[in-house]
Amino acid sequence: MTLLTDETGRRGETAGRRGRWIDRWEPDDDAFWAETGRGVAARNLVFSIVTEHLGFCVWLLWSIAVLYLADNGTALSVGQVLWLTTLPNLTGAALRIPYTFAPARFGGRNWTVVSALLLLLPCALFVYAIENPGLPFWALLLIAAVTGLGGGNFASSMSNITHFYPTDKQGLPLGLNAAGGNVGVSVTQLTMPPLIAAFGLVALGWVWMPLVLAAAAGAYLFMNNLTGAAQAYTLREMGRISTRPHTIVMSVLYIGTFGSFIGYSFSFGVLIKTQFSGVQASDYIWLGALVGSAARPLGGWLADRFGGTVVTFWNFLAMGLGVVAVWAAVEAASWPLFLGAFLWVFATTGVGNGSTFKMIPAIFKVRTLAGLDAGDENAVLRARQAARRDASAAIGLISAVGAFGGVLIQQTFRVSLERTDGIGAALIVLAAFYGVCVVLTWTAYMRRAGTGRARASLADAGV
Repeated sequence: MTLLTDETGRRGETAGRRGRWIDRWEPDDDAFWAETGRGVAARNLVFSIVTEHLGFCVWLLWSIAVLYLADNGTALSVGQVLWLTTLPNLTGAALRIPYTFAPARFGGRNWTVVSALLLLLPCALFVYAIENPGLPFWALLLIAAVTGLGGGNFASSMSNITHFYPTDKQGLPLGLNAAGGNVGVSVTQLTMPPLIAAFGLVALGWVWMPLVLAAAAGAYLFMNNLTGAAQAYTLREMGRISTRPHTIVMSVLYIGTFGSFIGYSFSFGVLIKTQFSGVQASDYIWLGALVGSAARPLGGWLADRFGGTVVTFWNFLAMGLGVVAVWAAVEAASWPLFLGAFLWVFATTGVGNGSTFKMIPAIFKVRTLAGLDAGDENAVLRARQAARRDASAAIGLISAVGAFGGVLIQQTFRVSLERTDGIGAALIVLAAFYGVCVVLTWTAYMRRAGTGRARASLADAGV
């Protein structure tokens, strides 16, 4: 089972069509996957990771910049600082919705190129803001909001990569793709302080521009568009997918995992600075995002091995216990306990990110194939394609809701700090929310599938 061969000699890339398009793509067919699919998918995954990584680097610019604004001549209150780190999260979450459907309309490779080049805009505006320290606060907010372009990249990247891999092998590649982006948070927070010390805060904008251009060139030269995935969604289809019960449930769970990761990542430096004034926040801020990013592929691998539901259920329990430990550290004013407990929480956000993203395509596959005659190969093939397409859209929508959840977490900390001069109240609220996620996971995907055919189908799909 082979595809046409284009002028580059790469099997699977259709000759005679403008651009790098693949007309036939059947990753769930074992023979196709072994002969053609695996290599092409891996190549697209690599360049997807690179572009998404830079998107996160740009998205988090202000999370590190706010620690140095006073030295640059801009004095802000704690509330204003938190707004500067919240607004990029808010716009990034909003942009994930159109970014989700962009690969289907323009082609995954084409949109990756465009979305990479768009990152030049927030970098240039950041340089302008730093070189003009007298700008009013509203102008800083607008400039910070534009860095949300980097947050949108995640949705289009994940939505696109979903099409390249077999449903039962998506946990690890989706985990790697997401982790490659997530680690951009840590890279920005780790590498930028020395660069700022050497060249000033303005270097935080300039450094990413040549890397963005290189990533766009790599995507242009080496990625592919999938004809079967390039079917634009109508508003009715988007509404249908967004209102499905499983889309809603998984959105709530993803608020608990990715919303926590990105909310903590944006806030971690400010939390350290307000709770432990004698600690240099920039020395530690990068650790949380690094641990959370590294744990994401682990979550995907565990979900492939044990099932996404089981991993997600126990992981939310671990998240709740971790937040309680952070609260105890704050009450005891123990910096070592605070750092260790918060890194544990970051690790659980990563594991949960990987396991929940494994669940989404598996759930759609089970629901779409239910009741079909397994002997009707054409019907099964069409159903698999429909499930993959709907899961791709759901992943983007769920990722947008998760990012909005990060905004809620940041605002929970802001309200707690402004009203109680501490973060204990926020931590109690978060621990209670993780408890809700435990109950929701059990009710929706463990108890309901406890016996019989439903449980077998979900287990076979890796839910």
